[in-house]
Amino acid sequence: MSGRYALFRWSADLTVLTGFPREMPSRWNLLPGTQALILREHDGEHRADLARWGLTPAWFTDFSRTPAHARLETLDQQPMFRKAFQQRRCLLPANGFFEWRGVRKQPYWMSVAEPLLYFAAIWEAYPAGDVEYLSFAMITREAGAQRRPIVLNAAEQQIWLSADASTEHLLTLLGNARPALFERALAAIVNDPRIDGPECLTPV
Repeated sequence: MSGRYALFRWSADLTVLTGFPREMPSRWNLLPGTQALILREHDGEHRADLARWGLTPAWFTDFSRTPAHARLETLDQQPMFRKAFQQRRCLLPANGFFEWRGVRKQPYWMSVAEPLLYFAAIWEAYPAGDVEYLSFAMITREAGAQRRPIVLNAAEQQIWLSADASTEHLLTLLGNARPALFERALAAIVNDPRIDGPECLTPV
């Protein structure tokens, strides 16, 4: 399971979006429960927002069990995810993600040829008085013995955010999105979730 990813470098195209934080921090070790950047369509425009990694619908009551991931195989069936999948889709910009393999849980850095990649995700808003708190869940699918985030190319990103896309089309899109991934074995520094700096990408 991809439980962590990184966003430490981004393009000028992101910074001009409505809602992009004026002081956006570089994050080298994002994990569930922390704030991360999401891109979504809102009121007819693309915008950026910080949201908590752990989906929190308005009806949710157990905040200790907010799901960080939604499985592609049951995305359109589970009550927790179904409505968000239909109406509240978003993208997670990243430079790459971490994956652990083997008995000794060797960490790997997974990336693509471009500086940025975008994961498919869904979002929710939790109202609290006059404030709405945003949250999200990353969509994953099986990849051998792993579950990985689904990386979308530029054309797939536009369809994913479109309000007009059908459920069937979106499920097909997610199933077919398979970009080439590049991997690099890392030192065990990244295993510590408290470390959030460039040393997370130290190679073996």
